[in-house]
Amino acid sequence: MSDLIDLVLSTDAAFARYEAVRPRLPAATFPKASQHGQSLADVADGWDGFVLDAFGVLNVGDTPIPGAVARMADLRRMGKRLCVLTNAASYPRAEALAKYHRLGFDFTPDEVVSSRDIAAAALPRIADGARWGAIAAAGDSFADIPAQITDLADTADWSGIDAFLYLSTARWTPALHARLLREMDRNPRPLLVANPDLVAPREGGLSIEPGFWAHDVADRTGATLHWCGKPFPDAHIEAASRTGLPPHRLAMVGDTLHTDTLGGRASGMGTILITAHGLFAGRDTAPFISASGIIPDAIVTTT
Repeated sequence: MSDLIDLVLSTDAAFARYEAVRPRLPAATFPKASQHGQSLADVADGWDGFVLDAFGVLNVGDTPIPGAVARMADLRRMGKRLCVLTNAASYPRAEALAKYHRLGFDFTPDEVVSSRDIAAAALPRIADGARWGAIAAAGDSFADIPAQITDLADTADWSGIDAFLYLSTARWTPALHARLLREMDRNPRPLLVANPDLVAPREGGLSIEPGFWAHDVADRTGATLHWCGKPFPDAHIEAASRTGLPPHRLAMVGDTLHTDTLGGRASGMGTILITAHGLFAGRDTAPFISASGIIPDAIVTTT
């Protein structure tokens, strides 16, 4: 683990790791085959609304995907309902919304669901009144999370921490990860992971995300972790409720099989895999679909 932070995951390595941790992910059933198209426009008639992943569907890092803004406008003109469901937990939902607006999207506050929101709502259920130690981005004020939270990267003494909250990998290091492993071995405590993703597509490649580190904690300590965000059900249930539609009239649109497609199908939604911009950019998805048995309802090249 000493070189984990320096590891650049390839698509193959990320896929293999997702398969390795699959027993911790929800179970789902899948169609026998996928329909194919060039964009969402080719398959939009199949559903009344769309739950949209952000990274790989709307943007890559801080860059909007070409045509995505116009596609959202087209879907609205068709009467489709939209909701963004993002595992980005490094910053409050208001900041996520502001980012989408900077990129040209017109989503309203009610059309954005962040796994950070789902995690904040879960804290009292997991450890009410606890002092949480957060693995967080620099400058996070935690003002949107109704709990007592200490930034672990800025804290020398972890002895008073009752539970851990994983929000971001921005400042996490192998040394801090090793310390967390020792803490969990010495004194097991709840660990809530607000971003189950292993990787995320950015301009420079696939970044390592909280889920990658968190699964290692589970592997090495045997701890039972609490997961908030795709592919786990609470996030999908909340997104569906924002649209006012039953899950079977919605399609989860994403760039990954093990988070977006698996999570969408597990929650009763249809699923659409975008192939050109995210985890599978530049790759033929057929071998990955065959190896995993995770079959989207539709596969399109771009948003």
